[in-house]
Formats: sequence, structure tokens, C-alpha cells
Amino acid sequence: MSKEFEIAREFEVDATPDQVWDAFTSGTGGWLWPLDPPEPRVGGKGPFGSEVVTWDPPHRYTNRVEDVEGISEQTVNQLDYTVEPRDGGRRAWVRYVHSGIFVDDWDNQYDGAAKHTDFYMHTLREYLTGFAARPAAFATFDGPDASKASGAFSVVGRALGLADDAAAGARVRVQGPDGQQFDAVLDYRDPYFIGLRTDDALIRFFGRNHWGAPVGISVHDFAPDADAERNETAWQGWLDHAFTA
Repeated sequence: MSKEFEIAREFEVDATPDQVWDAFTSGTGGWLWPLDPPEPRVGGKGPFGSEVVTWDPPHRYTNRVEDVEGISEQTVNQLDYTVEPRDGGRRAWVRYVHSGIFVDDWDNQYDGAAKHTDFYMHTLREYLTGFAARPAAFATFDGPDASKASGAFSVVGRALGLADDAAAGARVRVQGPDGQQFDAVLDYRDPYFIGLRTDDALIRFFGRNHWGAPVGISVHDFAPDADAERNETAWQGWLDHAFTA
């Protein structure tokens, strides 16, 4: 049965309103995934076939679509971003609201969307405070069908070499692709997601098996020599091996 939903989040961040605005409109590859920038006017084209219904840079941007491209479980989708200056414009207050109508499997869809929102908003803050305005080579991919199993996400933590009690904020030594180890900050960890931050990258692990989909990885690489295809090949191999070893 169709039912409306709304997911709202508010936070302050050590970034200017202009930096936050750019992250929402042109820098999505640094924290979400690359999207074409919206046409900068009311009535302009936005992502997923949406229309820009509010455009007031750098304070308010809203897009809305009545028929979401490629998502059969949802009809109406609206994204609303509000940004206000704090501390004389050195910091920003942000309110993000995702609303619309889910037409199928409402509880599961809402739970997944809400938890993903928390993770993406956290990744946005990591991007703004560590990598703002740096171009990102972005790669994302899914694990094999075996990663849909109910306990599959625990495999990811073990494959990374994370201790069971390693919590967000810890500095960790991680087992990466091709048997290589690297140092990172475990910037996010709960039963659904893992976030790693290095000097040049944000590496995100998604326990989408909780909602019936495969485990996924996204890599936002800000290094000068970043290569999205190379990252995808390396980490896809790592993920596939984790579920076949």
C-alpha cells in the first residue's frame, strides 16, 4: 500500500555555507555518488528526472519528481536542503529532508532509507571537513549473491581484519586488496555500515544484505593519481574473495 514518508536530519559542520552548497549541487561524487549538477533555476532539471522547485544559493535547494526513474518501489521523491551560516559564516547549520511516497514494502524501504541517510550525512561531514573541493575518483559495486545472506556483513569486518570491539574513532590497520595492509581511521561502524578514512580516500562498506540486497562498497579517492577503474577492480576482487574464501 502506498504511504508517505519523511526522513529529516539536522547538524552543524565546520564548513562554510558555500562549501556545503557546492557539496550538495556539484560535489556529490565526494560523499554520495556523482550526479549532474541541477540547472540553477526554479523549473530547471534536477537528478533522477526531478524538477528544481526551490533555488536560493547558498541557502535553500529543493528538487521533486513524481515518477522516480528506475525505482519501482517509489513514486514521489523530494529532496530539500537548507543551509544557514554559523559563527560569522565559518561554520554551517544544515537541514536535509528526504520525503515522498513508497508504494511497496514500506517498512523495509523506510528503514533502509533512514539508515542510509545517517551514513551518507556522516560521509558528507567527513568530506566537508577533510576533502572539500578536492575532485574525487568514484567507484561503487556490489558483492556476489552470497553477500545477500542474513549474516553477510560480518564477513566484511573479518576480511578487513577489524576486531569485534573496534569502534568508530579508532585508528586501525586494515587488510586491503592484493594482500596489502594500510592504516585508516574507522570513522563509522554499526551493524549496517563501516566507514574508513585515509589521508586520500573515504572507503564505505554497505551492509545492504539487511534489506535483501548484496553487500556493497563505494570508494571516494581524492589522491592526485586516483583511478576509479583501478579501485573498482582491486576492491571488487577483495569483496568477491571475502565471500569465496
